[in-house]
Amino acid sequence: MAKFAVIVFPGSNCDHDCHHALKKVLNQDSKLVWHEETNLDNYDCVVIPGGFSYGDYLRTGAIARFSPIMEEIREFASAGKPVVGICNGFQILVETGLLPGGFIKNSSLKFVCKWVNLKVENTNTPFTKLYKAGDILRIPVANGEGNYFSSHEDLEKLKSNSQIVFRYCGENGEINEVYNPNGSTYNIAGICNEHGNVLGMMPHPERCCEQMIGGEDGRVIFYSVLQSILNI
Repeated sequence: MAKFAVIVFPGSNCDHDCHHALKKVLNQDSKLVWHEETNLDNYDCVVIPGGFSYGDYLRTGAIARFSPIMEEIREFASAGKPVVGICNGFQILVETGLLPGGFIKNSSLKFVCKWVNLKVENTNTPFTKLYKAGDILRIPVANGEGNYFSSHEDLEKLKSNSQIVFRYCGENGEINEVYNPNGSTYNIAGICNEHGNVLGMMPHPERCCEQMIGGEDGRVIFYSVLQSILNI
């Protein structure tokens, strides 16, 4: 059994969704960890959930980056342990510098909440090892500032290092801006760091781990990291 830490900030609203998926669906040891904690020594994986940490004041993730737990998460990631940031968690990882790029308002200037299709671009990460390259996932998004952007230099680096993990696509895997729900650069839905152990993604895999709520495509992300932790 693996031990997961689900970080809770003031304003987090997807923490219990992640906790449920890990504890009730995967039957793993999952704990809700308050952002003022400073010790992650006993955990195998850190999950930074979605929501509106600190009300998204100033800029998404801009205040959460200063929480005491973030220094510990930096050290956790530096040790090669898996960290996944979902939606607001992705934004926080970018603000802390653990992932490159930035976020601005959706190109529609509207909050977007719907199911989208993702194409798996990189299976050489702890989070995607159970997928095949080119697999199409159906996972929901819910964001108002999910428009990921990067400089041309950073984008080329992401491409050359295979750091682009998920891209928005059509049902058959076709990449086109019409399938991009928020205007993200290069239809990017998720990226990882150079070592592959830190993943940021805007869609919510924890919201599609059970068929009774619309689908199970997100479950494999958690199973993948679980197998990576347990070496099975």
